[in-house]
Amino acid sequence: MSENRTGLAVDTARRSPDEPDEPDEPTVVALRGEIDLGTATPLTMRLDALTSGASPDLVLDLRGVTFIDCAGLGVLCRVRNRVSARAGRLRLVSDSARFRGMLRLVDLDEAFEMAARLTDVTSRPVVDVDSGADAQVDVDSGADARVAVR
Repeated sequence: MSENRTGLAVDTARRSPDEPDEPDEPTVVALRGEIDLGTATPLTMRLDALTSGASPDLVLDLRGVTFIDCAGLGVLCRVRNRVSARAGRLRLVSDSARFRGMLRLVDLDEAFEMAARLTDVTSRPVVDVDSGADAQVDVDSGADARVAVR
């Protein structure tokens, strides 16, 4: 995983190619750093790619997020709308009372399915990928994110 120029790191977890296909396991995206105007566009592009298929099952792990502004909330709403339009499922993982309070303040607390721990939404551990064509994903020009495979 690496950070882009504005301080957001994206780590995507998917199933390992040598494991049997388990459609009940979601794609997990662990975000670290700030989700703000500077990171919204590359993050939106990455999440759009992950939600482009039918019935996406996506978990956004926000426990490593240190700051989120209205642009970041806009990204979360966009991905929620895309997933909903494709008959998929989106879950947010956050143990932050501050984040949950912010969602209440802007009347979005009922808009998202929330979990406090990643183990509440998936049982499989993240396996890091060190090399291979699928190991690097562009999220911005000159920036990349390490991809973990499930």
